[in-house]
Amino acid sequence: MAHMRKLPDAEFEIMKAIWGLTPPITAGMLTDTLMKESQKVQKSQTIHTLLNRLVDRGFLETKKVGKERIFSPIIEEKEYVQFETQNFVKQYHGNSCLNLLSALYSGEALDEKNIEEIMHWIDEQRAKNE
Repeated sequence: MAHMRKLPDAEFEIMKAIWGLTPPITAGMLTDTLMKESQKVQKSQTIHTLLNRLVDRGFLETKKVGKERIFSPIIEEKEYVQFETQNFVKQYHGNSCLNLLSALYSGEALDEKNIEEIMHWIDEQRAKNE
């Protein structure tokens, strides 16, 4: 996908459910999953509308198998979460990892495990730059 865009909440909820299922996914499978996981009951028509929007946005691909339409994700959850996180850091933290970490742990002492994980990550980043 050339240019990914932020998903509205309702479409993101559909994608979260889809990422939790094994493709190929039918609208019926999705409806069952949403009913189990959400307090909100979505009408079948609404789910179909949201699925079509996600196809149009390039998040899903669809094909007809017999009378059933099946869906598969094009954009993986990890890819979208990375996109959203980078936008968040850019918009709210001036694209600074340090500002993000400071906001997350403001006033709290990091435990040794978290410090070690951050140090390990920093070492990996340094290795990539060499």
